[in-house]
Amino acid sequence: MAYATNDGTRIAYDVAGPADAETVTFLEGLAYGTWMWNWQREGLDDYRTVVMDNRGTGDSDAPEGPYTAAEMAADLEAVLDDAGIERTHLVGASLGGMIAQRYAIDYDRAESVALLCTTHGGEESVPIPEETQARMLSVPEEYGPAERIRHKMEPAFTDEFWAENQDVVEQIVDWRLETDPSEDAYEWQSAAAVGFDASDELAAIDVPTLVLHGTADRVLPPENGRLLAERIPGAELVEIEGGSHLFFVERADRVTDELREFVENV
Repeated sequence: MAYATNDGTRIAYDVAGPADAETVTFLEGLAYGTWMWNWQREGLDDYRTVVMDNRGTGDSDAPEGPYTAAEMAADLEAVLDDAGIERTHLVGASLGGMIAQRYAIDYDRAESVALLCTTHGGEESVPIPEETQARMLSVPEEYGPAERIRHKMEPAFTDEFWAENQDVVEQIVDWRLETDPSEDAYEWQSAAAVGFDASDELAAIDVPTLVLHGTADRVLPPENGRLLAERIPGAELVEIEGGSHLFFVERADRVTDELREFVENV
């Protein structure tokens, strides 16, 4: 890992792939580490790919929060500047999609933006369903760290994938045990998501934009993707039928193919 610094906060990042290829930069969701994009980075290994640990996660510093999407977009700017990257295709999922929106509005290195399972925030967005919130908040006290992760993560998958792919789930749990933020840093990152609202600024995103959303997303319902596509000028909406919140894991090949086609045609 390399490190960039934003206002005294060290942000860990990794660059892979051919130095002379176009760059694709990936942004993770709440509490997730760079492992989240392993499938897409492997599938796009002919591109130069960049991932970073959001502040509070993995090898990045965890300054006292709460955090904002604007701070995290500034972290991204510091990473791209440190890596000498002038232009990049941005791919952000969930909280990472919020950071990508903020970055595309405030900075000028984005060649294109792909927004996965995310929202523009604000009063007009569709909130996390009460059933999902209840599941994520009702963790039995006797559960250990791995059991807590499994319990809170289950609604992000489809029931079918969860039942049939426990090997993948266990691998993700192992990765999360290594990189997840502390309880405090989790709350600080959560504040960035809860406080995010770009609903009145989306017209400022003036680069090609792809919105990808699963129709069975139980965390951020698919209406959020439709709202984004309606408000970002010229945005393309692709809905993955039956796709979960973590559809880029469940349907990794499909998502990678969609991203490749989009980037190649920018």
